[in-house]
Amino acid sequence: MKTLVALVLLGSLGLARCCSIHPGDTNIARSGEASQSSDLLFEPIGYAKKAIDGVTDTNWYHGFCSHTNAEPSPWWKVDLKQKYKVNVVVVIGRSDCCMERMKDAEVRIGNSPDNNNPVCGKVTQLSDPTTALCCNGMEGQYVSVVIPGLNEFLHLCEVEVYGDPVTQTEEKHVCW
Repeated sequence: MKTLVALVLLGSLGLARCCSIHPGDTNIARSGEASQSSDLLFEPIGYAKKAIDGVTDTNWYHGFCSHTNAEPSPWWKVDLKQKYKVNVVVVIGRSDCCMERMKDAEVRIGNSPDNNNPVCGKVTQLSDPTTALCCNGMEGQYVSVVIPGLNEFLHLCEVEVYGDPVTQTEEKHVCW
């Protein structure tokens, strides 16, 4: 029994370490290229790149948030330009209004540029505009936020991505 408890604790510590952001960790989304399904053409215009500008101001009217039109399954994504093992994704939405629009927004990580990638997690709580998701080293070049199956606006004030590059030796090669 003591051995089982020790293993469970060690496993939990490993996950906790993986899911933590430490001083000096680099937000790899900042050097990526953001895009989204549409741009809300209402001042201030909510371009996709605003969600990776490093500004975590959660008031839309201050001009630092991305925003799509109301549309079926709106999406936002960042191309990280190479594959990463993603440990943590932090999604920061609006606080000045409309936090309920983010309910069940999915964070997806993978190598498909069309957002059909595995789900790391969902935004489930709406009392705080910030949601941190542990992605346990999911690999991918693309990180997206999608509100599937709803006709909705998608607004993001910041998306932070933390992880490590996948090295060539870690990739699986098939020889014929």
